[in-house]
Amino acid sequence: MQIRIEGRDLPGISCGPGPAFPGGHPNIHVGVQRRNKPGELVGLVGGDAESATWTLESTVQTASDGLDLKGPCIQGSPGARFVYLSWGVVDDDPSSFQMFRRAKLMLDAVPSEVVQRAREAGVLVGRLGLTDAKGNPLCAAVRPPVITWSAG
Repeated sequence: MQIRIEGRDLPGISCGPGPAFPGGHPNIHVGVQRRNKPGELVGLVGGDAESATWTLESTVQTASDGLDLKGPCIQGSPGARFVYLSWGVVDDDPSSFQMFRRAKLMLDAVPSEVVQRAREAGVLVGRLGLTDAKGNPLCAAVRPPVITWSAG
């Protein structure tokens, strides 16, 4: 099964100052972090893009407490799986990505009936805005209603 993450309302190419980063962050990008590899990102997209879409491979297994998703970009233990969207600064070389915040898309918040329908359809779709209420890149744990999950 594929997991397709559709992001909209990106925050722009720079992030303003904050307590931990008084100078702000220029040339920000977002991508999906590979499992246990913070330096390896899939689908890096500029913060000023109109939208961002990532398609991730996954498998669905039956577990004692329901269905369990696994894949190269799925983090966490059974019952607490998630996908990281990592925000960082990029200079002229995209491999120079310096992460400054992450959004944690909580897969345990996807209803099991939605996962089952997505398993049958072949695609689980998550749709979300990527800018927080302060105009900064979305971060922290992300669950509905901030993200909506459906079968593709």
